[in-house]
Amino acid sequence: MQEDIRINRLTSLGEPASITALSEILIDCVDGGASVSFMHPLTLTRAENFWRGVAPGVAAGERILLVAQDRDATILGTIQVLLSQPENQPHRADVAKLLVHRKARQAGLGAALVTAAENSAALAGKRLLVLDTVTGGTAERLYKRLGWQVSGIIPDYALWPTGGLCATTVFYKKIGSDELA
Repeated sequence: MQEDIRINRLTSLGEPASITALSEILIDCVDGGASVSFMHPLTLTRAENFWRGVAPGVAAGERILLVAQDRDATILGTIQVLLSQPENQPHRADVAKLLVHRKARQAGLGAALVTAAENSAALAGKRLLVLDTVTGGTAERLYKRLGWQVSGIIPDYALWPTGGLCATTVFYKKIGSDELA
């Protein structure tokens, strides 16, 4: 990873600039073909509405929102840890929306964001993380390289942003202590 990149936790999305920056990354990923819950073309309004929907959970501490920023504080990537789970799963969290702007890829940001998400989840008392990602993509290779275990593959799980079905790989990773609360 570049030395001038920092991973920071956002505790609110009150600044319009943060929502705009995160929206631009989401749009760039969809434009680049990433199957991340949105269809192409993704408008700025729809992207901003997504992040405004994320904001209450961030402010309430129900989700961790991490961003990779350069020395000018430009947001280049993001990842989320969804802490709020059913009462019989207090030890678990979901990892979601690993997004890195195409101009910042191949510099280690994805790995740094995933590692920071794992560490943040462990500090929040979580011991098991789960996620899903498109089968056969660069993210799948990244998770395997970082020690995540494949639970299974679901065919025809979602659509590519421009149409057509794609499979998803479900991963899990044990972190922290194995003792139950």
